[in-house]
Amino acid sequence: MEAKTPQQFFDEILPLRFQPEKAKGVDVTVQVNIMGAMGGDWMVEIKDKKLKVEKGTYSLPKLKVEVSDADFLDIVNERLSAQKAFFLGKIRFKGDLTVALKLSDAGFL
Repeated sequence: MEAKTPQQFFDEILPLRFQPEKAKGVDVTVQVNIMGAMGGDWMVEIKDKKLKVEKGTYSLPKLKVEVSDADFLDIVNERLSAQKAFFLGKIRFKGDLTVALKLSDAGFL
């Protein structure tokens, strides 16, 4: 299934893609800020191998992700890897970058 909007990705696709067994030992809250007409702010929490997503902002995330709506959709629809997007300056991470790698393994980004 291909995400048409970031909201659809967070509501419908991420819960299906999430791999709890690969999130063992991960305890993180990520702030995702997506710019553009389809953008918004989401909090993604992974704790005890469970995924929780809420619209809004979190004041002290371990990792903050900033990306445009178009680039976000390219990444989640696997047209562009998060690593390549990072090196091209299309996605910005602030905080613990090792968390970003764990998120990728667990099915997010």
